[in-house]
Amino acid sequence: MALHVRGVLLPDDEVRDLWLVGDRITFEPVPGAETIVDGGFVLPGLVDAHCHIGIARGATPITSLDQARALARIDRDAGVLAIRDAGSPFPYPELEDEPDLPRMVRAGRHIAPPRRYLRDIGVEVEAAQVVATVAEQAAAGSGWVKLVGDWIDRGVGDLAPAWDADTMAAAVAAAHAAGVRAAVHTFSESAVEIMVRAGVDSVEHGTGLSLDLIDLMARQGTALIPTMINIQTFGHIADQARPKFPGYADHMIALRDRFPEVVRSAYEAGVPIFVGTDAGGGIDHGLAAEEMLLLHEQAGMSTEDVLAAATWRAREWLGFPGLVDGGLADLVVYSDDPRRDLRVVREPARIVLRGRVIR
Repeated sequence: MALHVRGVLLPDDEVRDLWLVGDRITFEPVPGAETIVDGGFVLPGLVDAHCHIGIARGATPITSLDQARALARIDRDAGVLAIRDAGSPFPYPELEDEPDLPRMVRAGRHIAPPRRYLRDIGVEVEAAQVVATVAEQAAAGSGWVKLVGDWIDRGVGDLAPAWDADTMAAAVAAAHAAGVRAAVHTFSESAVEIMVRAGVDSVEHGTGLSLDLIDLMARQGTALIPTMINIQTFGHIADQARPKFPGYADHMIALRDRFPEVVRSAYEAGVPIFVGTDAGGGIDHGLAAEEMLLLHEQAGMSTEDVLAAATWRAREWLGFPGLVDGGLADLVVYSDDPRRDLRVVREPARIVLRGRVIR
């Protein structure tokens, strides 16, 4: 049966009627359609552009499809109807088409340097194997690869690039040659500079960004997924590391403290910014609304731009059409206007995924 929705469509800001026929949207009336929404504010489904369905709390790899389903449903029930999985140690391509799960694009496994990353999460390779591994993980994912650009180097007692600059640049080129986009985890100043100048497609976290790199990202169209909710955990990371690595601990605190201004500068420069939580590991699933609030309250993004970063612009970036004729039947409805009070996004009044009512 076709479904009928009437409400204020954003970003158009006008009352519209739309009909959901299967998994598609039409603006042509469908006789006999069941009205499921009559009032409120209607947006395309939220996006978590940095999420890990394959990682459970405590940075523990999942071991079954049922675990992946359970984590994906937590995000779905918060209104997240599209996910970019930014690295999973557990493959689950068959879940991309499950009717009650968010739409997904996946990055395969993290590609990381040996013995310098979270245990059992990534494929750990020396520099000589990076390019070949990128090709393998490009085939294992669905449009992305994930590179670990830096992590603590215990030999120097601080963050350091994962490999030499030429290898990291070659990794980005290999991803593009394979027809996929490259995302890079970076905290440090040195690694993010290497990767932005190499033409990486998205910077994850990006705490070490400088103003000149932000300008370059804006010119190139390089996206930033700040994961501000994750950066708030740096104090805990620093506390754990301080007895052995005080320089690293101080560095992490400094990166955390300057980060809101980094994101604000990127926003003002026109860098494409998208909402991502880094759910899995140290961050619980289902917290996209909290990330949206941090982008508004700490980084100064307008409520409308935060909504765009979580819905229509993010969906376009990932290749999922929004609330347009022939678009995908994914939407969230809020009783009140989230542009006036962004806290509204914590409580969707209606969630529709793939033309099916979830709530």
